[in-house]
Amino acid sequence: MKFRLALVTATCLALPLAAHAQPVTGPYTSLGAGVNILTPTNFNTPAAPALSGKLLSRPSMAVAGGIGYGFGNGFRVQLGFNMLRNTFHKGDLDDGSQYRVYGAQRTYGPMVYGLYDMDVGWPVFPYVGAGIGYQYTKLNRDVRYTTANGGLVQAGGTKGSFAWGIIAGLSYPLPWVEGLSATAEYRFTMLTASRNYNGFVGGAGGGSASGYVKLGQESNHTFLLGLRYQWFTAPPPAPAPAPAPMAAPAPAPAKTYLVFFDWDKYNLTPRATQIVAQAASDSKTENVTTLDVSGYTDTSGTPQYNMGLSERRAKAVSAELVKDGVPASEIEIHAYGETHLLVPTGPGVREPQNRRVEIVMQ
Repeated sequence: MKFRLALVTATCLALPLAAHAQPVTGPYTSLGAGVNILTPTNFNTPAAPALSGKLLSRPSMAVAGGIGYGFGNGFRVQLGFNMLRNTFHKGDLDDGSQYRVYGAQRTYGPMVYGLYDMDVGWPVFPYVGAGIGYQYTKLNRDVRYTTANGGLVQAGGTKGSFAWGIIAGLSYPLPWVEGLSATAEYRFTMLTASRNYNGFVGGAGGGSASGYVKLGQESNHTFLLGLRYQWFTAPPPAPAPAPAPMAAPAPAPAKTYLVFFDWDKYNLTPRATQIVAQAASDSKTENVTTLDVSGYTDTSGTPQYNMGLSERRAKAVSAELVKDGVPASEIEIHAYGETHLLVPTGPGVREPQNRRVEIVMQ
């Protein structure tokens, strides 16, 4: 219970830490496969209480698919269906004895999740979510075990239960297919109700009594690798207004400094630090009221990712200007992503001249 509480708490606390949402917009589908771990499950045999205990299983396969809709602000909803398989191998009875158990179970059903994607400045995008649904548990073939003195427990069938779950995962946009992301995901799913399965409970010494076997709450830990495809990719953000009017020339030409960056980086190179220092020095000797700091990227990567990267580049230059003595109140930061290219290129091109920050003195 403490572990489940910690997972729920971590999920809730992660939401306010999100800096910017990765905007999944419109319908999408997802599919994943991996491993499921079923925690030890209590079972009870009212016809022969001495044969009650816990069922232990081996990790086995899991698959999950879903369809969803993203609202463009980081939030999305998803209707999913999962199938989890586990093979029983041992029964720990309440009296301390252990017996080999034969049989397997499948847990499957629909779940509805609310999820939130985050852009924290990494190449991957974390996401968290929680949901509710209904899960069926089918004992694929008769689950059974026999005790040393002739006791027998056997059960089978399909029963359902209300369920809740949480999700924590990472997505990585694949640059060669627009809208496609690889995902790595952890899911915790809890079936809240006990379930009574028809079965046979045989007593020791040849006596027997038919009855039912009651399985308690079921907890699953699922680890998945998969793909998510956004059917209609969002259009690039509308270009922001140009920092200076283009129609009429200014009375005096604005002085501009260009700071270039390595691919997919926003840290300053030694040469970039020198240029920023020169701009800071010049701003103190001239009649400067505002320094426009505008970040740009090339066209590699998604438009959403590039918009965030250009903002991080502009903020890095702004921080260096403040370090060099420029008042923060005189700095205006802009982020334009892959718009306003210095060297026109097609999509997906790594052009060094476009990975830049422009410092314009007004």
